[in-house]
Amino acid sequence: MKLRMLVPLHTYPDGNPDSIARLVAMYARHLQADVCALACNIDLPNPSSILGSLAINVPTMIREAKAGSRARSAALIDAMRAELDPLGIPLRTMEAERYPAEFGDVIARQARYHDIVLFGMGQRDGISRLTAEAVIFGSGRPTLLVPDSAPASPPDHVVIAWDGGSAAARAVSDAHPFLRRAGTVTIVTVAGEKPLTDDHAGERLAEYLADHDIKAQPSRLQGDDRPIANILQAHVRDVGAGLLVMGGFGHSRMRDFVLGGATRGVLEDLRVPVLVSH
Repeated sequence: MKLRMLVPLHTYPDGNPDSIARLVAMYARHLQADVCALACNIDLPNPSSILGSLAINVPTMIREAKAGSRARSAALIDAMRAELDPLGIPLRTMEAERYPAEFGDVIARQARYHDIVLFGMGQRDGISRLTAEAVIFGSGRPTLLVPDSAPASPPDHVVIAWDGGSAAARAVSDAHPFLRRAGTVTIVTVAGEKPLTDDHAGERLAEYLADHDIKAQPSRLQGDDRPIANILQAHVRDVGAGLLVMGGFGHSRMRDFVLGGATRGVLEDLRVPVLVSH
């Protein structure tokens, strides 16, 4: 069965680097997935003040920014095609022209017709973070967050962040294509981070995965004063793993959307590839 992978291409203000094409090709080959690139071309509001427009030539700046966005998305699609064609992986393309704040909802709607979203993120990129947040919590699909600096090698070692909760359970289910292909799977619980209803939660998940022919080793980390996202990502690096699987936690409170600590930490400072499900 072929998977369908959606890849949003960001073009403003800096956009994805060309290296995303190599990463997309690697993951598509690893998962045996077809790829759809969604070019996110920016739209910008017209200036509200005629005097201000004349003073700094805002209309020209807007036209140049929009043209640059379209040119960047075309270049990224060409780079992806150059990586995918030799592998025989089909590439479909779509495009949307929206204000930057609207792309999260656009991507989330398209993601519902795909199996996974691959989302390339620059370090501490505020616009990408807000867009990724909207996709994680609005799409109903797993989102693979990949930092620009990630190596283009398939994840042979996968770490599962496990707290026994429903979001983590959803993430494990969504991660099965990665888990089945991994040579090593580690289940990590963090002691002291939050109360666990089951002291043997990691072992029970390992038993469940074994019934699906996935061998996993439970492990327990000791929580400390560092943010939970730092602990988890540092562990992934320490053991040489290529992917962290975790549940995305968030809830609406009044008019604000409140993220869980691990989810917020990963979105604000992504250091390793992370598969997030909500």
